[in-house]
Amino acid sequence: MTDPRIERLADLVVNYSLELTEDQVFRIDGFAIAEPLALAIYRAALRAGARPYTNLSLDGLAEILVAEGSDDQITYLSPVQWAEIEELDALVTIWSETNTKSFTRSDETKHGALIAAQRKLSNRRWERIAKGELRWCGTLHPTHAHAQDAAMSLADYEAFFFGACHTDKDDPASHWQEVSHTLQARADDLASVQELRIVGPGTDLRVGVGGRTWIPADGRYNMPDGEVFTSPVETETEGEIRYTFPAIFQGREVEDVRLRFAGGSVVAAESSRGQAYLRQLLDLDAGARILGEVAFGLNYEIDRFTRNILLDEKIGGTMHLALGAAFQQAGGKNSSALHWDMICDLREEGEVYADGELVWKAGQFLEAAPVAVAAARG
Repeated sequence: MTDPRIERLADLVVNYSLELTEDQVFRIDGFAIAEPLALAIYRAALRAGARPYTNLSLDGLAEILVAEGSDDQITYLSPVQWAEIEELDALVTIWSETNTKSFTRSDETKHGALIAAQRKLSNRRWERIAKGELRWCGTLHPTHAHAQDAAMSLADYEAFFFGACHTDKDDPASHWQEVSHTLQARADDLASVQELRIVGPGTDLRVGVGGRTWIPADGRYNMPDGEVFTSPVETETEGEIRYTFPAIFQGREVEDVRLRFAGGSVVAAESSRGQAYLRQLLDLDAGARILGEVAFGLNYEIDRFTRNILLDEKIGGTMHLALGAAFQQAGGKNSSALHWDMICDLREEGEVYADGELVWKAGQFLEAAPVAVAAARG
């Protein structure tokens, strides 16, 4: 018997997030462990009249490539991959794994080369998204590996995840429609802001956002969702920030990251663990030391750190700032093979000032949006 929460998630992704219509070419990406959700999404896409097909990979292929492939093989991108990106109308990525730490002991340089190569495809995907040519959504199918990372049983993790998506209820789309109105109102409030100042333990950072577009993350690109974000002005980040949550990228953790910015770029970086990996990623290319995103996490049903960025960047009361690639639709110009989200926990001592005015304290905006997020989730 299929879990009804999976069926509702599939329907939500197909009909709300992607708004699939008749004859659209639609690809489902993921690993074989995501089969239950992939099948449910495939069925939902057929009902929508789309033309779905799957791209389900095997665990271990990328690890073998990094361990045994030549430099040319690691960085090779098939013409077929490029052709598909150009022809797709919609794409869903299911981020489900059997082993989230599989690259921990791999060669860092080779792994970095693979990341950089794959990012080229990702950047082209975002270019098409920004032009309205392609719709994309990333989601997850709960697995034991993700539950273990979050220090939960699988049953508890499923309840947590599906609750964050609202697919534990009969009509999740109505919930996300209400949240969309609330987040749009918040984005509108931030539209005129020229500079944010983020203050917290080990943190006093100024981020220029003038002229950039704030985007409500309302379940169109991710499920679950719940944030507002923009891409900062590339030369206007100054000060220091400390990330108390581990910064995780491609399964590797860097703990207690402290960054100092000047003129928009990271000029000093320290961590208590993973220093070599931190420096390697910062040196990946010219854009890796520049912020590509600043965002407020506003999904207060996600209330704990799980070591999965899909969930963690939305933790209600946090902010996340990403090094690397910016979003064109937000007005961002920074280009990089990196996009590394790092989470700053502001739920106890944090403050955020917008053009000198205190607007956020201890994980909450001081002024409620016209429709409160908490009420919308009621």
